[in-house]
Formats: sequence, structure tokens, C-alpha cells
Amino acid sequence: MNATAQTSTEVRGAAVRFDHVQKSYDGITLVVKDLNLDIAPGEFVTMLGPSGSGKTTCLMMLAGFEPATHGEIFLNDKPINNVPPRKRGIGMVFQNYALFPHMSVAENLAFPLEIRKLGKSERDAKVKRALDMVELGAFGNRRPAQLSGGQQQRVAVARALVFDPDLVLMDEPLGALDKQLREQMQYEIKHIHESLGVSVVYVTHDQTEALTMSDRVAVFQDGVIQQLSSPDALYESPQNSFVAQFIGENNKLSGKVTARNGNLCSLTLDDGTQVEAEAVNIGEPGTRSTISLRPERIELQPSESRDNVVDGVVKEVLYLGDHLRIVMSVAGNDEFIVKVPNGGRNTVPVEGEVYKLGWSAIDAKALDPVT
Repeated sequence: MNATAQTSTEVRGAAVRFDHVQKSYDGITLVVKDLNLDIAPGEFVTMLGPSGSGKTTCLMMLAGFEPATHGEIFLNDKPINNVPPRKRGIGMVFQNYALFPHMSVAENLAFPLEIRKLGKSERDAKVKRALDMVELGAFGNRRPAQLSGGQQQRVAVARALVFDPDLVLMDEPLGALDKQLREQMQYEIKHIHESLGVSVVYVTHDQTEALTMSDRVAVFQDGVIQQLSSPDALYESPQNSFVAQFIGENNKLSGKVTARNGNLCSLTLDDGTQVEAEAVNIGEPGTRSTISLRPERIELQPSESRDNVVDGVVKEVLYLGDHLRIVMSVAGNDEFIVKVPNGGRNTVPVEGEVYKLGWSAIDAKALDPVT
């Protein structure tokens, strides 16, 4: 990754700005390395990455629960490094909900308003509006233990929004929910964000969640943003193999660059196969590169000429309803995945048979030059 890959275009009047922020817990190892990130007012930005990548540490520094070792964090153009968490005016939603069990739902929502010394009539109006927003208007008198997990999470979201913050932070807020409820809450949070226009910084390790909800996604690895892009750009145009592998399913083929032709390049794979690919991030001819290729961009028994046509041996066919997931041996990769629409029983490939595979050069991304 080049040195500027993680730096966003400066956003004038940014809601949040990380300016050369670093974080070390032991004074030696940096868990966040020179972070530069601007988040626009009303933007939904997700920090995505595996455990230990630095994403949650960034959120904790923004919330004020962890101090930055170096650099400055700004909120609405004001430095906040020395501002205590309670005075930053930021809404927080945690994975474990963090609701007060001895309080009713309405009392939980009223608590941050009482801290801000709002009058009772104003508190009641804001609590009602927040509960109606998450469709829990009739649940104000219940205790958290009387609610389902999804309802408790809605209350947690409402409590983070009830005092009209400019910024809401969400730390793995859907991690404790089952798959169906998790997907439902993704859409609900996205719609709430769209209706209110509040800035959201969201942390997750779930790439589907990030793609579904975000305006932009920052992919973290080893304390560095590997790529900061819109969801579609992240999936369609990964800038390195880590991003390609982490976002969606992906096939990898390795080989040597033999020529470059504009935005395309020719490569010889390790088994001698010749292929064409988009030259996203490669070295000079003679250097090695890794090709990233999405399983759904590959055609089985191509009906027309393709830039790349190779043979593959079927190892396994998995029936997944609307599509087939086919594991093949291709160009030295014995775990090569092809996804094809389910065309009925007569179209299921036979294990052990050889089939032609075809794909466009533009769908194969040549990445990560190795000298």
C-alpha cells in the first residue's frame, strides 16, 4: 500500500477529523499508525476489519475512553483530545446494549436528558419522539428484561439519539442478534440515519453489514486503513489482496507480469497459463503479482469469446438454492470457486469432469507487486 492510500480528501467543516493520530498501549507497538481520516457531516462511515486491526481503538479514542498517543482528533472543527467523554456530546450504542435494568425504557431514554438538565415536559417530548422513531412507542413503561434482544437494541439506538447529538458511535451493535434480526436492524439503522442526517461512525468485522449500511467503508489491517471507499468501489475495485479477500469471496491466482498494455496487463501463472487482467497495482514486467477474481464473474462453459479461457476440473458442487457454488481445480489453485445461477437439474456440473471457464480481463484485478 502506498503511503497516501489511507488519507481521505479533506472535508471542509468535517464532523470528525483524525489528524496523524497514533495509539500505543505499551509505548512500543502502535496499534493505530498515523491515521488521517475526515468524516463529513451526515455521513455514515464504517470502520471494518478483523480483530486487532485497530478499528475499535479508533472508536474509543473518538469517544474519549482512550487517549491518543500522538496526533489530534477534531469534532466539528474543535480539538477534543482533552475534552472528557461526557462533554463531547456524542451518542454511543454498544453491543451489550448497556441499558439500566432497574429503569423503565422511558427512564433509560430520559437519563441522558436529565444529565443535560432538560425540563420534564421537554424530556417527555424527546423520549416519545425517540421511541416512536424506533417503533416502540407503546413500550415506555417496560423494563429492559421484558424486551427481546432486538427491542433492547432499538432502545439503545433511541437512547443514543434522544438528545439530538451531531455524532453517534456504534460499536458492534448487532453482534448479539441472530442472523434474521441482525439483517432487519441493519436496514432500520440505515433508514434512521437517512431520516435524521446524523453523522455515524460504525465499527464491525462483518463485511456484509458494512456494505449494506455505509456511505464509505474504511478497511483496517494492522492499525492502517488499507482502503477507504464507497461500498461498490470497495467490492469492484479492491486496491490490494487483503481488501479483495476480506470483502466478499475471492479467487487468487499468482504469476509473473509479462507485459503492460494501458490499464491491462498480461501474466504467466505459476502453471504456465497465460491470462489478461486489469493492472490495478503491479510492478514492471518480470515482477510477480496476485490476481483477484470474484466467483460470480466467471462463466462456466462460456457462450461467447472471453479475454481469458482456461480449463477447470470440478471437485465439488454445492446446491444453494438460487445458485450453485462449484469448487474446481484451476491453474494450480485447487480451491477455485465458481458461482453460477441455478438453471435446473440438467445444468449441474459433474464432479471429476473438465469444463471451460471464461472471464473478462477487466474482472481480474492484478494486485500487490512482488519483486
